Amino acid sequence: MDGKKRKSRSGRLRKWFKRKHKHNQPDPYNYYLREVSDGGDDFMEDVYHNSFEMDPCTSTNELRIFVGTWNVAGRSPVGSLAVDLDEWLKPQDAAAADIYVLGFQEIVPLKTRTVIGAEDPTEATNWNQLIGKTLNQNFGSSWLSTPMVNPISSDNYHYVKVPGSERRTSFNGVTGNTLMRGRSRTRHHHHRHHNHHQQQQQPFIEDGKYKLTVSKKMVGVFISVWMKKELLQKYYVSNVKVSSVACGIMGYLGNKGSVSVSMSIEGTSFCFIAAHLASGEKQGDEGRRNHQVSEIFRRTCFPRFAKDDDNPLTILGHDRIFWFGDLNYRLYNLEDNLARHLIKKQDWKALQEFDQLRREQEDGGVFQGWREGNIEFAPTYKYSSSNCNCYSGGLPKRSGEKQRTPAWCDRILWYGKGVKLLSYFRSEIKFSDHRPVSALFLTQIEVMNSTNPRLVDEDTIAPNIMPPEQIIGTSRKDEEDKSILLSLIAKDTEAS
Repeated sequence: MDGKKRKSRSGRLRKWFKRKHKHNQPDPYNYYLREVSDGGDDFMEDVYHNSFEMDPCTSTNELRIFVGTWNVAGRSPVGSLAVDLDEWLKPQDAAAADIYVLGFQEIVPLKTRTVIGAEDPTEATNWNQLIGKTLNQNFGSSWLSTPMVNPISSDNYHYVKVPGSERRTSFNGVTGNTLMRGRSRTRHHHHRHHNHHQQQQQPFIEDGKYKLTVSKKMVGVFISVWMKKELLQKYYVSNVKVSSVACGIMGYLGNKGSVSVSMSIEGTSFCFIAAHLASGEKQGDEGRRNHQVSEIFRRTCFPRFAKDDDNPLTILGHDRIFWFGDLNYRLYNLEDNLARHLIKKQDWKALQEFDQLRREQEDGGVFQGWREGNIEFAPTYKYSSSNCNCYSGGLPKRSGEKQRTPAWCDRILWYGKGVKLLSYFRSEIKFSDHRPVSALFLTQIEVMNSTNPRLVDEDTIAPNIMPPEQIIGTSRKDEEDKSILLSLIAKDTEAS
């Protein structure tokens, strides 16, 4: 009887959630796809592939890509955090990268209002402003003169046809003769949704060394991609697309899931996946994480546009793939006291014997064939909330702190040839209960040789995105369903 009651409750809640979304624009990524193989590329363990079989019209160039991930525990970027970002994005012993790809988790608190309500672009805007200021502050330009337009916070990219004679840009959402524009749809959006438009801000002005290429937010998961201005002038960057997969509570709420970016630089396609997987250190929780990884592979689908037949639509269809985030894998069968003892000794090799992600890879449960750098830094989770370098729990216990065994929850993996890892490290920012993790890569791109240089517009086009409809119920049944959902979100938060 209890089983039937739980099943009935769950069914009611699913119907409620679908009913609340029936007026929203359909999510083109929420249908199932066959998993597409990339042809079974073989990896050479420590060999960097310096050449490809190419025709005489192509050559290879190299780019430096900085990939970073950070769970910010629902805190807003205020106060002294700008200094911390400088430490994270500009390590003293590393040269500047050509591309910065930054993934965040929990940029908003994972509460009922943020999980099932309308997307609020405020925090994404704040992070983009801070990132831009940090990357460009040493180049003598005032990067922001006015606030940013709504960041990309849904899958609703708006494209308009641009005549060939006017097409001078080769980046930020170009697909063939299709150029991403925001302003033309802003006026239309004002006509249809006056209240939402009142919350929008004016376009932002970029005049720095790095330009925001694309950003994407889903609840607390956020990705932001920045490129050097000269890279955009030198190479043809096209087909910039986004996709999101919500696979949290009940399998489809956005408290957990991924946001992904697909783009092509000359003849090489890239995919960047920022993810936040299921929390918990109980036995069997790794199975939930593995399942969410498979769901992200299966449900991530990038939109197809006219004259777009050759561009990848799925994750594994890309040439170079980077997956990063709070993957939440813990330490297998290791007592808390022993884990802390090995951390104190800095015996990372011994500690990695218990690493859940490595074990799952070896057993074929997840990420088969993917690579990760050697971990030579302390576990990045869970730190005390008292702004110190002490892990939560342990002895002496602090009042109100959760007992969690430290673990390498924050990870960066990659898949594909033509990628060389230069460094893999963590930063010491005492802002949240996680520490940021970063990797610097040297990657090859296939370039078409041409005697006719392209004309490239130096001004980044800031896309405008329509916010989704508010998801608010008013009936007594809706209130009951929301209370059930509230308890599920609270239970999920307690397990983190």
